[in-house]
Amino acid sequence: MHKNIKLVTAIIIFVLAIWQFTESNIGNGIALIFATLIVLFLYVRNEYLLLAFLRLRKEDMDGAAKWLDKIKNPKAQLIKPQEAYYYLLKGTLTQRDNLAQSEKFFRQALSTGLMMDHDKAMAKLNLAGIAISKRRNREAINLLREAKELDKKKMFLDQIKELQHRIDPTTRGSKFVPKKKKRRK
Repeated sequence: MHKNIKLVTAIIIFVLAIWQFTESNIGNGIALIFATLIVLFLYVRNEYLLLAFLRLRKEDMDGAAKWLDKIKNPKAQLIKPQEAYYYLLKGTLTQRDNLAQSEKFFRQALSTGLMMDHDKAMAKLNLAGIAISKRRNREAINLLREAKELDKKKMFLDQIKELQHRIDPTTRGSKFVPKKKKRRK
C-alpha cells in the first residue's frame, strides 16, 4: 500500500473515532483509536519489511526475498529509513547470486541513509568483500577502515580481520596498515 494512502486512512479513522466520542459511543471510539494506531504503526514499520525480517531471523532467505519482492516501488511505498533498510536487505539477499546487483543495493542503502552505525558498518563490510572479489584492493582497504571506525561495539571484528587477511595474508591481529611500495632509485 502506498505510504500516503496509509496516512489518509489513519486520518479518516481518527476523525471517525472523534465522531464516535462526540456521539457518546466511547467503546467504538476507543476501538477506532486502536485501529488508527495500527495503521500508523504500519506506516512507520512497513508490513512487508517486518515479514522479511522475520523470515531472515528464521534463516529463510527465499521467504524473505518473496516478501521483499512484494514491494514494487520502494520510493512510493516506504519512508526514507525503511527504503535504506529495504536496499540493505536486497543487497544481502542478492549477494549470493549477483555481486554487481548486490553492490548497487549496498551503495544505494548507504546513500539513502542507514540510521545505525553498525548497519552502515555492515554495508561497508559487504562492499569491501565485493571489492576484494573484484580485485579492487585499495577500495576494499578504505571500506574496511571505514567499517572499523563505524563498528564501535566490535561486532564485526572477526569479519574485518578475515577480509584483511584475504587482502594481505601476512597481516596479523587488528593492526592493518597497507604496505607502501618501495621506490627503486
